[in-house]
Amino acid sequence: MAQPSEALPLTPDVLPQGLSSFPLPGHFFDMVGFRTDDGVVFAADALVGGATLEKYHVSFVYDVEAYLNSLDSLCAMEAVLFVPSHAEPVTDIVPLAAQNRQKIEELLSLIPTLSHGEPATFEELLCLLFTHYGLEMDFNQYVLVGSTLRSYLAYLLDTGRMTASFSQNRLLWAPAAS
Repeated sequence: MAQPSEALPLTPDVLPQGLSSFPLPGHFFDMVGFRTDDGVVFAADALVGGATLEKYHVSFVYDVEAYLNSLDSLCAMEAVLFVPSHAEPVTDIVPLAAQNRQKIEELLSLIPTLSHGEPATFEELLCLLFTHYGLEMDFNQYVLVGSTLRSYLAYLLDTGRMTASFSQNRLLWAPAAS
């Protein structure tokens, strides 16, 4: 466990000269990236490398729509080098962003089909998601993937791709009628 430390908000007025920040919402609350004057972009946790995506399949996302918008923002940037926290540095961010977007779209297509059209609880969907990808549940994965699944469910509900209803004091999720 990290020892407690004193932290101050990172605002433009406290950044060193030659360093600027930009918003990268979606992965986590108020996440930002940094750009140096010489064209290096530090993309924080906004992207995951392809091997990690294929191993774990579900990377932590707090807000799906904001995350997709952050991927678009990164693709629109010009830089000499992009440095993601969870992937190798690259000169062209577009292919890596495309891999991340493809995995998001895969999950958005998969989640409504997990229960084969039957209403299911969050816990049932989480179990089916882990089973589908052959993942092993532990407390850390339950929290991380569980939080992410909730984000996907909220997005799917907001976009009309899934419905939510209560039955016998249980919240049930189902694919929206076509």
